[in-house]
Amino acid sequence: QVQLVESGGGLVQPGGSLRLSCVASGFIVSDYVMDWYRQAPGKAREWVASISTEYSIYDDSVKGRFTLSRDNAKNTVYLQMNSLKPEDTAVYYCRVGVGTTYWGKGTLVTVSS
Repeated sequence: QVQLVESGGGLVQPGGSLRLSCVASGFIVSDYVMDWYRQAPGKAREWVASISTEYSIYDDSVKGRFTLSRDNAKNTVYLQMNSLKPEDTAVYYCRVGVGTTYWGKGTLVTVSS
């Protein structure tokens, strides 16, 4: 079965850093494009970044601050989040398409002093 489990969220001050993890099971992450989305309170879910074996792409709102990486041995993708801003506050979700679309349950990131 396909499963995605996010972790690493929490409370961080503006300018701080967090690293989110997405642990996958039921498929090999290196064979698929992995996506990160986020949903802030009162807003629609929006795309943040995607990683493949060849490319990493980012929304302009996070470009230069967030970095995607992958650990094939752990079947895990990571979202390193630096220089965090209050507007980054959201529930962050991992997504993959394996025949159909699968979502993790999300991890909450709160950026506040």
